Amino acid sequence: MPLKFAHTLLVAISLLSFAQICAAQVEWAPPPLADPADTRFKRATEDFATTSLSTSHLISVAPMRASLSRPNDSYTVDLLRVQWRWGDPIDLYLMKPKGVQNPPVILTLFGYPSDTDQFRDPAFQEGLTREGFAAVCFLSALTGHRYHDRPMKEWFLSELQESLATSVHDVQMILNYLETRGDLDMSRVGMFGQGSGATIAILASAVDPRIKALDVMDPWGDWPTWLAESRFPPEDERANFLKPEFLKKAAAFETLDWLPKIQAKRVRFQQNLFESDTPVKVKDKLRATVPPGTTVVVYKNAKELDAAFPSNAHLTGWLRQALQNAPASQQIAGDPAEASPRR
Repeated sequence: MPLKFAHTLLVAISLLSFAQICAAQVEWAPPPLADPADTRFKRATEDFATTSLSTSHLISVAPMRASLSRPNDSYTVDLLRVQWRWGDPIDLYLMKPKGVQNPPVILTLFGYPSDTDQFRDPAFQEGLTREGFAAVCFLSALTGHRYHDRPMKEWFLSELQESLATSVHDVQMILNYLETRGDLDMSRVGMFGQGSGATIAILASAVDPRIKALDVMDPWGDWPTWLAESRFPPEDERANFLKPEFLKKAAAFETLDWLPKIQAKRVRFQQNLFESDTPVKVKDKLRATVPPGTTVVVYKNAKELDAAFPSNAHLTGWLRQALQNAPASQQIAGDPAEASPRR
């Protein structure tokens, strides 16, 4: 009997071994994405020391577009290749319900390691576009198709400062691009993040008020403890991650510091107690740091997680509810009645 959607998602994304990570990165290294002759981004600069774009100068170029839509579906799918820095084209999967003018939009970011296979699944696409919502799915820095032209010793965790800073900048640049389209309700934007994607979503919400509703699951954080005790870092690299210079760079992106600064008006914080990448003491610290009014949901085992997410449609169900009745000019207040808010 196959596993249900949510449990499959957690296992597939969160519980991979380092050997599997390496294999995935080798598979997703198509040359030559970083063309030495590409001078479009010659004047682009980026500050990896901050989540804000104020000290960076990224240059957005017109996206390339390919339609992946099927005639009989209730939604359309566009594959958009956007870019604002040299050597780092980003594939955005934009899904829009047919017959809905200016739908609200939800950004979806799974954790490292992940790839875009899920985004091409019709059941996944249909679930995300339920109830008249658009969806934008993408990968974080140094992940999937975005990992190339780098030595294997440089990967998401070894370049943690760059990975987080770049990805948080990407969220802001994606929102900038979506605003230029004119076919989405940018006053009702939500974001779902899982794992390292949840950490990125938290950082993005703290710096960008355009994200009105935020739903995160199993974020990473408390870097000194997480890097020392998590099973995720490879043992032969762990010592490098605990060096003072590495921790100093990571400190600017400390989830515990940014959680209270979230600007989203509705927030849900989810944790799987049986997920083993994040130590229990870190889970407790993160859960205790959420801002007042946050809806906190804890799943004790896989059965409880399966019950909460029986299908793809439930992945962003809470966000759809949070954004559903928010008029374009009205701020969101209160929480959907799925769980008791933290006081």
